Amino acid sequence: MSETQPLRPTSVAEVQEAVRAYPRLRARGGGSKPALSTPQNGQTLLEMGGLRGVVEYDPSEYVVVARAGTPLAEVAALLAQHGQYLPFDPPFLAQGATLGGTVAAGLSGPMRQRYGGVRDFILGVELVDGEGRRIRGGGKVVKNAAGFDLPKLMVGSLGRLGLLVELAFKVFPAPKATCTLEVAFPRLEEALETLYRLAGSPIELYALDLVPPATLVLRLGGLSEALPARLERLQSFLGQPGQLREGEAEVAYWQGLNDLGHLGAGALVKVALTARRIPALERVLGPAPRRYLCAGNLLYLAWEGKLEELDALLKAQGLSGLVLRGTAPQPQIGIDLAQVFARKVAAALDPQGRLA
Repeated sequence: MSETQPLRPTSVAEVQEAVRAYPRLRARGGGSKPALSTPQNGQTLLEMGGLRGVVEYDPSEYVVVARAGTPLAEVAALLAQHGQYLPFDPPFLAQGATLGGTVAAGLSGPMRQRYGGVRDFILGVELVDGEGRRIRGGGKVVKNAAGFDLPKLMVGSLGRLGLLVELAFKVFPAPKATCTLEVAFPRLEEALETLYRLAGSPIELYALDLVPPATLVLRLGGLSEALPARLERLQSFLGQPGQLREGEAEVAYWQGLNDLGHLGAGALVKVALTARRIPALERVLGPAPRRYLCAGNLLYLAWEGKLEELDALLKAQGLSGLVLRGTAPQPQIGIDLAQVFARKVAAALDPQGRLA
């Protein structure tokens, strides 16, 4: 645990002072991912919630700029007033997740299937590095000058390269109407074959999830008058009608998935993979509750056993996992994906290891 009381900066200057004054720091936004934000080994906790608020938002420009400690729920509510949303569908809104914490953890939700993940929508960042320097990268426009893409480098950096203090995102118009189709298959192989076909088809899905043992959950979105014809086309493609969700119940279903609490107790772990790896993984995961998102390229699972066992299991499969909730000495488990380039960047931005 931390050896000092938490620090609660309310300005960038105070963040800079904290970095220069303390040898080891751990940042926390809303605390929705405790495995990533609980201080260890003498780290001083830096509560970033004081750096909150939307700095700039012009709906006609489809760009929002906000401080890193701003809760996602506040941003989502503001965008919704103008019929817009964050297309990467960040999780943990109701749990108080912040913009900065979401970027640092590199988290996206089921509806990233249509347009992409958080990396595809971040335009600019301002951060304080391990030397207390204030650094800007990117900008506030969709097209920017060529050069070193610092914003994308911060996605999934877990605060090791710098403490985010401000972020700029591009946003999209929200779909006017949505519906969800659940289709159960007799066997996993059949569900996966259909998933492959859907992923390579021209059918535009807002979500393409696999719920073990063999159920596909598909979400359509768009203009309300066009949705019935698109749904009929999807059902024809599948060769079966499936179970349909519509209206308020359908919206509530996806909102309920946002906190991933439906997976149950245990450590919550995110695993990046490809759909072709699913059969081998399914043979060894056992009863752990789980859901594959984004055409099988992202897995969230709840693990009630020892994390050392999951660590070994992922290594044997050649996969890497990130522990979001649960007790873990190191949140990254499975194979080590750290690259030489990333280490060189960390050495340049945090030579004394204050943020390591």
